[in-house]
Amino acid sequence: MSAEYMHIGIPVTNRKPNMTYNEGAKFWVSNVDDYDYKIEYLKFEEGTPFPEEIHRHPHVAYRVDDLEKYVADADSVICGPMAANDKGDRLAFVWKDGAILELYQEAQR
Repeated sequence: MSAEYMHIGIPVTNRKPNMTYNEGAKFWVSNVDDYDYKIEYLKFEEGTPFPEEIHRHPHVAYRVDDLEKYVADADSVICGPMAANDKGDRLAFVWKDGAILELYQEAQR
């Protein structure tokens, strides 16, 4: 198994400049490359399918080589695995050792 740090996700209540809206999932997100330390700011709107835990707590995201193995190793699953985009990438949010982790696996290209 292999995991590589991607970003830290921080929920906010006010939009930051240059955030992009994801209409399907009803949330605003910043580009991690706009901030030092790879920070992703998230502002969730009413009706988002993401669970309340993700609205209220930061998460650390990792690119993983085997999503199912990492999900199986988690203490509990918050949501997913699910499609991350139309390229075949997948993700899940889990609790592991008292922290929320986003696990992200890129599709074979």
